[in-house]
Amino acid sequence: MSDIQIKALSSSPEICAMLSEILIETVANGGSVSFMHPLPQTAAEAFWRDSLAAAGRGERIVLGAFDGERLIGTVTLLLNLPPNQPHRAEIAKMMTRVSHRHRGIATALLREAERMAIARGRWLLVLDTAEDEGAAGLYERMGFKLTGVIPDYALKPHGGLTGTLVYWKRLHEGMSALN
Repeated sequence: MSDIQIKALSSSPEICAMLSEILIETVANGGSVSFMHPLPQTAAEAFWRDSLAAAGRGERIVLGAFDGERLIGTVTLLLNLPPNQPHRAEIAKMMTRVSHRHRGIATALLREAERMAIARGRWLLVLDTAEDEGAAGLYERMGFKLTGVIPDYALKPHGGLTGTLVYWKRLHEGMSALN
């Protein structure tokens, strides 16, 4: 994994196209990331244009993992939360290309997201993942704590309902209240 580079992404047609490709692949392979299969290219591109525009406004950080010039994974750190939650961020849209899974890409992306959260004063992270075929094992290995399960939360990309697992992680164990 030494050749893998992780960086914050900014808006460009090339980046949007690469993100759209990985989103379409993830949905086609059953990844529960808010979209149904088949995911039209135009819908994927519109989602990423909006996400990258929000990143440009500082409302989120979209990270990409690259193997050379090829985007092989992504995760988003949502920062635009209500005023009473300045200490919190949310992890969203964790995706790794099928060809690069189980190589530590998602772990590296999460570590960088955590580093960026701390740098922005965000020390409590939350996320959710599908109960069926989600990334629960990864999140638990990374220290996230399961809060609970919401049954029948969303449709799977190819149909049928799945529950969602809700997780949280305090990045600094000593932090439990704002200074």
